[in-house]
Amino acid sequence: MENTLNTEQELSQHEETQQEVPPMQQPEAQPAAKTAPETQDPLKKVQDELAEAKDKYVRLYAEFENHRRRTAKEKLEMIQGANEQLLKALLPVADDFERAEKSFKDRSDKEAEGFFLIHNKFRKVLESYGVKAMETGQGSEFNADIHEAITQIPAPNESLKGKIIDVVEKGYLLNEKVIRFAKVVVGN
Repeated sequence: MENTLNTEQELSQHEETQQEVPPMQQPEAQPAAKTAPETQDPLKKVQDELAEAKDKYVRLYAEFENHRRRTAKEKLEMIQGANEQLLKALLPVADDFERAEKSFKDRSDKEAEGFFLIHNKFRKVLESYGVKAMETGQGSEFNADIHEAITQIPAPNESLKGKIIDVVEKGYLLNEKVIRFAKVVVGN
């Protein structure tokens, strides 16, 4: 209640002061109002410059982050590309191990055991770098994205038409990317 009375008193005092101002002084108040925006104009100019500088900073920072990510990605791809070449060169060695393993299956002496240990270790090293052999077998569907048909022969039965009859050379994937296509014989 007391607050309302104070507000009413202030309003009445304000009205009295406005009535007391002579009419000649009112035009002088207007030029003062015009100079006030001029004094605020440098402030607005500085604020605009600050906003512009802030915008440039944010854009430059975003550009730098994009550049950093792009170079990190390129570096990773370069390292993987180098690994890919090395791993491709090691694939014939893996094939030789598998051929030798087939010939050693009958033997059970220490030499054969040592050979199997070395082959398993070699296979685990390849797997640790992301190399996986493709699971391609007789009767699988031929897929041109992962298989290379080296020849076509008449299918022994109707169910093998358009399917893989024999795998001549295993295919390999490196992190789900084909690094060597499986060489297969397809029935027609």
